[in-house]
Amino acid sequence: MSKGRYVHYGCQWVAPKEWINFDASPTLRIGRIPVLGKIVRKNERHFPSNVIYGDIVKGLPIKPNTCDGVYSSHVLEHLSLTDCRIAIKNTYRIIKNGGIFRTVLPDFEYYVNIYTNSKEKNRSLSFLKNTGLGEIRREKGVKSILINTFGNSRHRWMWDFETLTIELEKCKFKEIRRAKFGDAVDPMFSLVESKERWHNCLGIECKK
Repeated sequence: MSKGRYVHYGCQWVAPKEWINFDASPTLRIGRIPVLGKIVRKNERHFPSNVIYGDIVKGLPIKPNTCDGVYSSHVLEHLSLTDCRIAIKNTYRIIKNGGIFRTVLPDFEYYVNIYTNSKEKNRSLSFLKNTGLGEIRREKGVKSILINTFGNSRHRWMWDFETLTIELEKCKFKEIRRAKFGDAVDPMFSLVESKERWHNCLGIECKK
């Protein structure tokens, strides 16, 4: 394995020691407060101790041009269009020349094809549920308000390969290609990728 610097943002519970792992979930910080954490904790699982609170939109505490690789899994679709563009710029900033960015997220084209080819009368319901763009019910209470205000649990924007490629090109990423699970040239990515997170999803790899 390489001995370079690798950053994984939106890591959730996947936090190998060889990577610098960040997550912006409010439950990461709240869950580590002894009393308050028990009251508002959303997840049954605890974040690993080596996960650092960090928001790619606000910018991670990583020096520019220092990362050999950056990885995100199911993060960009939880950001608004404006925030996603900022996140891509911040990702580019911390990667060194020749460094790799790999990301996986829901493939909007895949769900559109299912919708257009479906014969079901209620296919719009399935489409909104599957893309995470719909809201079945509006939860109430302090816990839900905190999660909706400070969290990123909902899908806010969906991407297909061509459109996300345009955004990456605007930030000067190059050698942009559609990626598949396990096809990274750098073996370090095998430590953060899981096959089930790539199923029917859009994977992209590019370089700075």
